[in-house]
Amino acid sequence: MFVILTSKPGQFRTEPVPGVEPVETYEYLFYGRPKAIFVIATLHGAVKVPVIDETGGPDAPPVVNHVPSKFLERFDTLDAARAALQALAHFGSMDLSLRKQ
Repeated sequence: MFVILTSKPGQFRTEPVPGVEPVETYEYLFYGRPKAIFVIATLHGAVKVPVIDETGGPDAPPVVNHVPSKFLERFDTLDAARAALQALAHFGSMDLSLRKQ
């Protein structure tokens, strides 16, 4: 089973935990500018994935939400997860792309 973890630098980041094994990482580019990082990961059971808010100031402690994996979209195959990401990178004539890291 595969899931896609999303991070938007400066806004939030999603971190893998034991039971979530990163497989591939992609940078999402909007008109050549990086906007998000997507990590396709293997899910090895029910876990809580931390989503860390990065919008606080230097003196504010980060806000961490633990999202149960049951709320993440799941894909039966790696190819299905890749296809879902490719669908995000195509919208009309907009300059959107994915760059494998």
